Amino acid sequence: MLLTYRALKRRANAKKLEIRTPNGIDEASYVRIGGIDQWISIRGEDLSNPVIMEVHGGPGASNLAFAPRTRAWERHFTIVRWDMRGAGRTFAAGGPEGQGEMTLDRLYADALEVTDHVRARLGVDQVLLVANSFGTVTGLRLARDHPELYSAYVGTDQNIIGGGRDTSSFEALLARLAKAGKKREHARITAMGPDRSAWSPEQWSEHAKTVVTTDPLTYDTMKTVVIRSLWFSPLHTLRDLRAYLKGMTFSEQLAPQAMTIDEHAEGTVFHLPFFLFQGDSDVLTPPEPARRFYDAVAAPVKDFALIREASHFASFRHPEQFLDLMLTKVRPVVTGEVAGR
Repeated sequence: MLLTYRALKRRANAKKLEIRTPNGIDEASYVRIGGIDQWISIRGEDLSNPVIMEVHGGPGASNLAFAPRTRAWERHFTIVRWDMRGAGRTFAAGGPEGQGEMTLDRLYADALEVTDHVRARLGVDQVLLVANSFGTVTGLRLARDHPELYSAYVGTDQNIIGGGRDTSSFEALLARLAKAGKKREHARITAMGPDRSAWSPEQWSEHAKTVVTTDPLTYDTMKTVVIRSLWFSPLHTLRDLRAYLKGMTFSEQLAPQAMTIDEHAEGTVFHLPFFLFQGDSDVLTPPEPARRFYDAVAAPVKDFALIREASHFASFRHPEQFLDLMLTKVRPVVTGEVAGR
């Protein structure tokens, strides 16, 4: 019965994803990037629209499964979704042995290659860089270093690691555990300490899972948005889902590499329009550090907004709010058009 329901939902979602407009695009294939085959999907109803290149989070959490939820975005933007090394179909194609060098520097270099591929394939000078969650670590570096390639930067679920100075989310987690009377979990997290740069990949993963399961809104989002999107994705077989989860576990090795970063020290001057759209109730990447970083940013145009009633995965929990922000704040800046939907 469960598999029958899944089949019906997947069929409905596949129908929803059909693009039949004369100037539309719906293509996906492996592209040789950084010496390995990496999966790139390009979808949109009108090739004259601005091109969004996503940098997904996780690490290792492809955004492909969210395509039915973000279908309306494709009326106004051409969406490029790339499964990084260690993630999704890229991981499935090569397995653990075929991912090559797993470092943030390698992901950064891959992203530049993907950017050049997309620019050549679609015949555009610049793409709109949209990064979410762990992908914002790479996204900030790309935006800071290469304003000639990107028409604007949009960060959502924005990570601000900040050299480990802000421990508020760690302390908030301990407070939730104490209030819930979860003494064993409280002791484990306390023993890890607030210095995330000292955590192992396993500790980083345990912290993230504990954050998710102790916050009701985040936990609900994980179940109703993330898990449902994966389970009912017409783009993923059961084998694909297994590879997706294995890829996330494999990619955890990237997390400790990011924990030594200090975004303020790396630079707050951006020579391109800069936008942060954060979930107002995000406990994993809280809005307060993102707001402080935003306040320090110098950019030709900048804007900050909260996505209402949203935890982590804010743009996917409320894709309509995110689209409204993209159409009223971002698209007019990159196209010169009048704001509106």
